[in-house]
Amino acid sequence: MAHALDLARRAWGQTHPNPMVGALIVEGGQIVAEGWHAGAGQPHAEVEALSRLGRPPRHDATLYVTLEPCSTQGCTGACTEAILESGLRRVVIGATDPNPAHAGAGLALLRAAGLEVLDGVLADACTDLNLIFNYWITEQAPFLAGKIATTLDGKFAAANGHSQWITGSAARNDVMRWRRYFPAIAVSAKTVLADNPRLTSRRGDAVWCGHRFVFDRALITAARATSVQLYSDRFAEQTTVVCSEAAARPLQAILGDCGVKLWQLPETDGHLDLSAFRQRCYRESICGVYLEPGPSWASALIEQRAIDYIFHYLAPKYLCDSEGLGCGSPRQTQSLNHCRSLHKSRLERFEEDVLVRGHL
Repeated sequence: MAHALDLARRAWGQTHPNPMVGALIVEGGQIVAEGWHAGAGQPHAEVEALSRLGRPPRHDATLYVTLEPCSTQGCTGACTEAILESGLRRVVIGATDPNPAHAGAGLALLRAAGLEVLDGVLADACTDLNLIFNYWITEQAPFLAGKIATTLDGKFAAANGHSQWITGSAARNDVMRWRRYFPAIAVSAKTVLADNPRLTSRRGDAVWCGHRFVFDRALITAARATSVQLYSDRFAEQTTVVCSEAAARPLQAILGDCGVKLWQLPETDGHLDLSAFRQRCYRESICGVYLEPGPSWASALIEQRAIDYIFHYLAPKYLCDSEGLGCGSPRQTQSLNHCRSLHKSRLERFEEDVLVRGHL
């Protein structure tokens, strides 16, 4: 099953809105065929593995698959039918289908046909593989995740805003990996003006760019539009600026001339309505957004529980500066019961740095 997970990851970030799935067939203790789902509309992993086998499985064959085989017709045929037609008699499954309407249906169908079915093998890892798909299918909404990097005393940057670099290269490479996982990435206008980011995933010689969002309520970035990489590079048409419905029309025109798109959203208490952004993403079939907020935006997102997940990179450093830019606002809390907590959290190490991630 661990190898099947590795197969699934070969399509890292390429299957949206479908899940990543890996499958393999074992005969006599040896892997004889492998498959993974390469993208929406492409064969599912089980069907791909059976196709690569190129013959009927032996009587002792076992199919390993990271996600419960689908039992309904979609863009491709039901995988349970392909399994039954192949003659397989034993199936080992990682995670069950997260869709409440289908969860367990494929398992029941295979068992009713007389197959031996073992489920729940490396289930947590198989479920974690598809954070976006699981949320999209159960909540019918895009999965919004925030990424932050801080010192151990919670500082994003020095008092003057200097922040490069808090973490080391291994942790920053992992950020690039997660950027590739999400179909969209978002930053604030402050980040654009301070850092002039590219918001691409750069791994080795490969450069990938998904949807890019800039949250700029009053279009303050328009004055520097020609020097902003997000508005002038070869991926400019993949950039969308999210602004207020009251944003000045001349500034809208400047950004329109750059080829970027505009989404005008209502405001709530002087801030862009993130729930309206979520709804717009759903209508546009954007199933996940990776937000890289600065200190003030991160504090608001966490305090208001406006996002679903956190990636928090921690560097083993102390800034020891009360004026350093950190997370938090003057809430005047009276109890640790006011903490915002992560659940189903995971911890990963990247050389000296640590990533703590989980559902908010």
